[in-house]
Amino acid sequence: MVRLTSEFWVQAYLTRLRLNEIPAFVTAKGDANAGSIMVKLNTLDGRARAFQRSYDAEGNRIWVTLAEGPDAEVEASLARQRGFDRDIWIVEVEDRNGRHLLDEPGLSE
Repeated sequence: MVRLTSEFWVQAYLTRLRLNEIPAFVTAKGDANAGSIMVKLNTLDGRARAFQRSYDAEGNRIWVTLAEGPDAEVEASLARQRGFDRDIWIVEVEDRNGRHLLDEPGLSE
């Protein structure tokens, strides 16, 4: 299976969000080819949730929660991750209904 570059995946994800009228933007640009990707969901009520890609027991790519709680705490968690690895991409999604689309087909690639 061909793996997508990080930059290509982020651009495709932003397009899918835009088509669903969900505001999103890149807050940290990582390595274009192989940078890890994290998604912060800001529900605009002072709370947020951060997701990162991982693998399940069968080796399938999945999204898992890295941090959840007050927006400032989630932001601090992402800043720590970025401090460990400058190649990380961070995409912030803003949706009061909590939509992030990561559970849709094709976004675990």
